[in-house]
Amino acid sequence: MSEGGRKPSKFGVDRSEGFGERLLGLLLDRAHEMPPQLIAPLVAEEVARVGGRDLSILLQDYEQMLLVPLPGQRLTVGDPEPVEDSPAGKAFLSRRTVEVPQDGTVRMYLPLDGSDQVGAMAVTLDSVDDDDRRLLRRLAGLVADMIVTKDAYTDLFFQARRSAPMSVAAEIQWSLLPPLSMTVPQVEVAGILEPAYDVAGDSFDYALNGDILHVAMIDAMGHGLDAATMATVAIGAYRHARRANTGLSQVYAFMDKAINEQFGPDHFVTAQMMCLNIATGRLQWVNAGHPAPLLIRGRAVVDRLESPTTLPVGFGGEEPVVSERMLQPGDRLLCFTDGLIEEHQAGGEEFGEEQLIEWTNRAVRDHTAVRPVVRALSHALKQERGGVTSDDATIFLIEWRGGDADHLATLD
Repeated sequence: MSEGGRKPSKFGVDRSEGFGERLLGLLLDRAHEMPPQLIAPLVAEEVARVGGRDLSILLQDYEQMLLVPLPGQRLTVGDPEPVEDSPAGKAFLSRRTVEVPQDGTVRMYLPLDGSDQVGAMAVTLDSVDDDDRRLLRRLAGLVADMIVTKDAYTDLFFQARRSAPMSVAAEIQWSLLPPLSMTVPQVEVAGILEPAYDVAGDSFDYALNGDILHVAMIDAMGHGLDAATMATVAIGAYRHARRANTGLSQVYAFMDKAINEQFGPDHFVTAQMMCLNIATGRLQWVNAGHPAPLLIRGRAVVDRLESPTTLPVGFGGEEPVVSERMLQPGDRLLCFTDGLIEEHQAGGEEFGEEQLIEWTNRAVRDHTAVRPVVRALSHALKQERGGVTSDDATIFLIEWRGGDADHLATLD
């Protein structure tokens, strides 16, 4: 032990008690007003304080196929890494640190998992102990939150994530979306949009207000900018009504009026709006011409949430029936748009709901976590359709875990 109770680290750097907290605090203080392009060099500098080098920040691309390197000063920029079958992808999907020995050193891959899951961080160290693992995992979470925050006023991260040209309609839709995933002790959600670079009329939205998870999935008619514009109005109207604390039937009426007044009686949006009490499992929903969600229980689809439907948004339908169901802990709801089941190759039959159920059962058997299920299912369905996605095909999965927050927050 060195003088003053300071223990020399294996990197030749003295670490007094509270070193990690001071490092994270220093990073927070310096990052607060740091321009986005200087975040990466700052992180590299702080990683070097614990003996780390060859830092890479890998961001998930919009198709959720690759983890692409963020360019920047002091960053190691290599080739994109596949989400499947790579150490970075394993860390990203599992939300766990992956360590790979390399010629007397260790390459660590840490999930960038803060307020949103954005990718993975890789760093090389000569050796690793539990203090390093704990500190670097916290650092990675802080980096993830910094990326999410800075992303609101820069194009740097968007440009890094984009691996193909994107249509204007798709740009509009991506800017409209909430984070693709959200996790709290009682509930987890995840979504995916296809085709990622040409999506137009599909969208989803959610908000967790107290014990109520609000969810909407929509599919605006048509393609291109017309569909994207209609979807934007529909989501805007949904958020406006939701934030006014109105019931589901009033939410429908407000959305219906907005679409009708803006686009006329020949335009419509199919929609499904839900409210899930995450403390009790009580689910309420309204269906406006949308495919019925699938109920997954015990790693298999066990039911369709059939319910009375009203006319699509914009057609002036009657006040909708609000359906109810009590979920069991562990239940999952798979919401999807019709492009997923109506797709077909030239001269062939539609993909169909039965195939969707079959592939969903495979996905939930092979994967446990919500986000890997969504990703695997979407990509498997696309491959099964021969890579064809002529219409938007969107998936949104909700898992209700049951229990109270205080209890579940203590579970690993």
